[in-house]
Amino acid sequence: MAATRPSRHRPRGQSRPNPRSRRSGIPAPTPARPVAVAPVESDNPFLALGVPEQLCGALAASGITEPFPIQSATLPDSLTGRDVLGRGRTGSGKTLAFGLAVITRLSTLDIRCRPSRPRALILAPTRELALQIDATVAPLARLMGLRTTTIFGGVGQNPQVDALRRGVDIAIACPGRLEDLIGQGHCRLDDVEISVLDEADHMADLGFLPGVKRLLDRVPSDAQHLLFSATLDKGVDVLVKRYLHDPVTHSVDSEQSPVQTMTHHVLHVRSDDRVPVVVDLAAAPGRTIIFTRTKHRAKQLTKQLNANGVRAVEMHGNLSQAARTRNLSEFSSGRAAALVATDIAARGIHVDDVSLVVHADPPIEHKAYLHRSGRTARAGAEGVVVTIAVETQRREVEKLMKKAGISPTVTVARPDAPILSEIAPGQRLKAG
Repeated sequence: MAATRPSRHRPRGQSRPNPRSRRSGIPAPTPARPVAVAPVESDNPFLALGVPEQLCGALAASGITEPFPIQSATLPDSLTGRDVLGRGRTGSGKTLAFGLAVITRLSTLDIRCRPSRPRALILAPTRELALQIDATVAPLARLMGLRTTTIFGGVGQNPQVDALRRGVDIAIACPGRLEDLIGQGHCRLDDVEISVLDEADHMADLGFLPGVKRLLDRVPSDAQHLLFSATLDKGVDVLVKRYLHDPVTHSVDSEQSPVQTMTHHVLHVRSDDRVPVVVDLAAAPGRTIIFTRTKHRAKQLTKQLNANGVRAVEMHGNLSQAARTRNLSEFSSGRAAALVATDIAARGIHVDDVSLVVHADPPIEHKAYLHRSGRTARAGAEGVVVTIAVETQRREVEKLMKKAGISPTVTVARPDAPILSEIAPGQRLKAG
């Protein structure tokens, strides 16, 4: 274990000393681009939580006028500088919860970012999640005159190095590439005032905790720490005890219980019928995410869907970052009706309005089932989850559901079974 830094005994909620305020030679933040800002009513809930009026107006212009429970719970504490442990399922609004806290805290301190020294660090487990966090945070940060950048592998590092050299307020990073850049002398974390760890349990599942610890050991001991996670496993607890000082904990839902608006089905099918059943479900109106256990199966099933007239794209670890970004854009925009993915997408991809999740291959662990299924029924919307089980998988799926606390509707199904139209209603949309 790394040596513990001596405490600076700064009371929580009190700003760090500012010896470099308006220091000459430090690049100024990028001027804010024009952002639509709606008039803010005096009873705006975000304003009452302590969010600046400019940010409230930008949120209102985007149609966001009511905070989610995780935002209402955590913002009063995070905005005063408290360390916060927030637990909520993916889709519960965690990104905006910590994003508003980081932007507000940084904008209230009269400090300019120094080259290669970000003022805030947001760690994410996957490239896709880092990009999606940036898509939410960057426009609001620009509005407050703050710079952001993303740091992750799979792409050339030069643009990331250049951004750091120019100076950024908020670095949204995956642990591996950030450690590489620090090792090369392109980044230092000794100016970090706020650190955020998003999807902490997924970090643990992927084996990233050693790297996360090495990074957080470089952050000043008096920095504010915000940790958000869907579950509070043993690995997450280690991080909480090591880095969070007197944290306030907010949980907005049960760790294991399914989302109430999510309907679960298990379809018992013959092996030869598995693909035709998946094709029929994916051809229904709306966005569908289909999970497989292996990269080979994801590629194979994507080809089978497209061959049957269902526009589908794949998402797995064998794809380049450019291909993953392009495919996610195709799916998010609606140009592709189905996304066929391995578990890389279970926690790292946030797409709204996914009406159906299909487990073409049942996951091995119940936690994976819940994480995969969480791609639908986001933000209170309704969603349907279907697990396909061939003859040899029926007992395995029964045990899986029991561990997950799910009581699904179980049906024996053929490609022309009426249950398919009940699960995914609407005219089947197939190209050609």
